[in-house]
Amino acid sequence: MSDSLNASDVPRPAGPAHGRPGEPSPHVPGVSVRRTRAKGEPRFPDGPRADPAGSHFERRIRSFQPRRSRVTAGQADALQRLWSKWGLDIDGQEAIDLAEMFGNTDRVVLEIGFGMGEATVRMAAADPGTNILAVDVHTPGQGHLLNLAEQQGLSNVRVGNGDAIILLREMLRPDSLDGLRVYFPDPWPKKRHHKRRLIQPEFLDLVATRVRPGGIVHCATDWEPYAEQMLEVLSAHPAFENTQADGGFAPRPDFRPLTRFEGQGLEKGHVVNDLLFRRVQHRNQPPTGA
Repeated sequence: MSDSLNASDVPRPAGPAHGRPGEPSPHVPGVSVRRTRAKGEPRFPDGPRADPAGSHFERRIRSFQPRRSRVTAGQADALQRLWSKWGLDIDGQEAIDLAEMFGNTDRVVLEIGFGMGEATVRMAAADPGTNILAVDVHTPGQGHLLNLAEQQGLSNVRVGNGDAIILLREMLRPDSLDGLRVYFPDPWPKKRHHKRRLIQPEFLDLVATRVRPGGIVHCATDWEPYAEQMLEVLSAHPAFENTQADGGFAPRPDFRPLTRFEGQGLEKGHVVNDLLFRRVQHRNQPPTGA
């Protein structure tokens, strides 16, 4: 594991500014730092918890696998400073008030799996009237997104740490979301792993209770067999309808940025498919405004 901090790797300033013996050394922003943590000591005392839901909920097959990778000093600093303000540990213990979390009643979109957060920040900056609750389990990405959001002065981004299923089921109220974004989820390409894919009928059953009528579920993938499965599963679900008249894939909408990773894939001949499905009216519910 290379995500702890190592002070010996950091250039040390000369003179008294280096600190007294026994005091922690200051880090240089942007430099990955490693130090030895005591057993049981949290990686970031004021940051995201390692396993916020713990063993409170049933064991089940997960669609994600936490990755261990290097956390830079800048990412660590952002996690320490900003987590209490903009972070959410998904522990499943109580429902959250999204208006209170964001400080306004603007529309809220849930993004599951944001990688390093560059696309999330670009979408948030382009649409300040939409709040984005971005969820991932990759600690460097969480720190990077917080850092980028602060640098750009964004107030419409919050970062969730943990299992999005627990967030949807235990912590979000019915019809509390205006949309869901799932961009480039793990395709789990081996047949025996297909049960781990996120976009499944049971997942959509849950999403249908949290996304209000008219909200958009937007998925994108560069793995064509998974795209076909997504299209099949979404088309078959009674709570969603395809926004495309021909019932197929959608052109990439302008609001979804073309990421560097996606651009590299396109250069290699990969095909990226977008799916945009609308949450239809609840049964026995009059149309909005009636």
